[in-house]
Amino acid sequence: MIIAVASGKGGTGKTTIAVNLALSLENVQLVDCDVEEPNVHIFLNPEIFEIHSVKTVIPQIDKEKCTYCRKCSEICVYNALSVIKLGNYEKPHGEVVFFSHLCHGCEGCILLCPEKAINRGEREVGIVKIGKKENVRFIEGRLNISEILAPTVIEMAKSFINKNIPAIIDAPPGTSCSVVASLKDANFCILVTEPTPFGLHDLEIAYEVTKVLKIPSGVVINKSEDDTLIENFCQKNNIPILMKIPFDKKIAEVYSKGWALIEAFPEYKEKFLELFKKIKELQK
Repeated sequence: MIIAVASGKGGTGKTTIAVNLALSLENVQLVDCDVEEPNVHIFLNPEIFEIHSVKTVIPQIDKEKCTYCRKCSEICVYNALSVIKLGNYEKPHGEVVFFSHLCHGCEGCILLCPEKAINRGEREVGIVKIGKKENVRFIEGRLNISEILAPTVIEMAKSFINKNIPAIIDAPPGTSCSVVASLKDANFCILVTEPTPFGLHDLEIAYEVTKVLKIPSGVVINKSEDDTLIENFCQKNNIPILMKIPFDKKIAEVYSKGWALIEAFPEYKEKFLELFKKIKELQK
């Protein structure tokens, strides 16, 4: 079973839920797919024993074959290639300018070049770390600074998931393509929210994403106080409320120190085990 933990906005407590749920189980994988700002390691402090490079395909121009026909720049929807043709000589000459950070590695230019003047190159865009902390197998995707291909790193991180062991995915906040890449192939999605108008607005958007992807979902209310807004929405849409975590200064203090909730408050382990039990029952 793959359980994704998502939210329509940052700061709702996704990582708190993902980490504490993982630590409550006996044999589990925890995958940090928030590759632009991975922070699961802060609370888990795992031992890392593998690091894998994540690479994307880039074009390499063979100037001996290139006729500067501009076909490559015309088909590149990301404007990663610009062709400058100079003069009108028997042997064409000019320059192909490649903007590497705009390239999405689709390989269209390589496939469609009429002169076969573009070869397949590679460029690193991130890394995947694999490690362990007690009963938790840890996988982290980390996007290199200034890179934009978060889904590429997410897909690579997810490729290391052992399908015979339950996996919990800490997804990025929001509803971007990175979130879609994280939720893809998940069996269930925990939507973490907070009982505010902003929390409700972003929960509505995140819920729509799970509907489009046809992933069953349930809600965890963090910083629970007056939950009427969220409860009304969940009741209207027949979404189960799986768990509530109170708005408590002591919990915030524990989080600020990088401690897991179940370590500071052992009684929460049973609550997270009950959360996992509810998810399994909803899968039947």
